[in-house]
Amino acid sequence: MSENNMTVKDFKSGLKPVWCPGCGDYGVLNPFLQALVHCGMQPKDTVIVSGIGCSGRLPYFCNTYGFHGVHGRALPTALGMKAASPHLSIFAVGGDGDGLGIGGGHLPHVARKNVDMTYLLIDNSIYGLTKGQSSPTSPLSMTSKTAPYAYVEDPVHPEEMFLAYNASYVARGFSGKPKMLKELIIKAIEHKGFSIVHVYSPCVSFNKQVTFETISAMFAEIPADHDTSDKLAAMKIAMDQTTFQTGVLFQEERPTLEQRLTDLRERAGALQNLNQLLEQYR
Repeated sequence: MSENNMTVKDFKSGLKPVWCPGCGDYGVLNPFLQALVHCGMQPKDTVIVSGIGCSGRLPYFCNTYGFHGVHGRALPTALGMKAASPHLSIFAVGGDGDGLGIGGGHLPHVARKNVDMTYLLIDNSIYGLTKGQSSPTSPLSMTSKTAPYAYVEDPVHPEEMFLAYNASYVARGFSGKPKMLKELIIKAIEHKGFSIVHVYSPCVSFNKQVTFETISAMFAEIPADHDTSDKLAAMKIAMDQTTFQTGVLFQEERPTLEQRLTDLRERAGALQNLNQLLEQYR
C-alpha cells in the first residue's frame, strides 16, 4: 500500500478529544491517523469498532465508520463486519479492561481464525473511565479504589498471551514514542492476518505507578537482529519483565479467515446438485 492524496485532516471527524490533558491516548490517536494516510486508507472503506473505556471513544474522533459497542465485545463485532464485508479495512480498539478482562475470552478465537484486521489494545493498567479501579494489567503492588491496600492478583502479561494464542502479528508500542508507534501500526495494517499492537498509554489522572516516567526508565527497542519469525525468541522478549522492549515481536504469514472462506465457497460451488453433496456422506 502507498500514500494517496488524503491527509490526516481528512480523517479527523471535527470532534475534539475529551481525554484528560496529558492522557497517553492522544499519543495513540495521531500516529493511528498518520498510519491510515500512509497506507492509503479511504474513510468510506474504513471501520473502527471499540468497546467501553477511555479508548472506546477513539472512533468519535475519526472521520470513518465507527461502532461503539458494549463492554468487551469489540473483537467479535469487528470479526462479523470483516466476514460480511471482506473489502472493508477493519480496526478494533479497546483498553486492558475491555480486551483482557471481560473481553479476554474472545482473543484466542479471533487469533486462531486469523481474521484480517488490526487490533489496538491501549493499556493504561487501570480502569480510567470509571475513575481508578484495578485492571488485569495493574501491578501487584499498586493501590487503587478497589485495592486500597495493594492489589492481590497477579497481572496478566499481554504479549505472552497473544503469542500463546498464535496471533500472526504481535507488536508492542508506547504512546510516548509516537513515531515508532506509527511504524508499528503501518506494519500491522500491511500484514495479512490478525494484527495486535499492544500500546502502553499511561493514565495521568488515576495511575500514579505505571507512568510515562516509569515506562521511559525501562524503555528499550527490540534488537534489530531479532528474528520476528522465531516465536520462542519473541516469547523470551515478552517474558522479560526487567525492560520494556518495543517493536515487532512476532510475524507469520498464513491463510486468513477470508481466504479460507473464499476457498470453501469455491469448493461448495463446485457441487452441481444436492445428490452430489449427499454422496460425500454415504
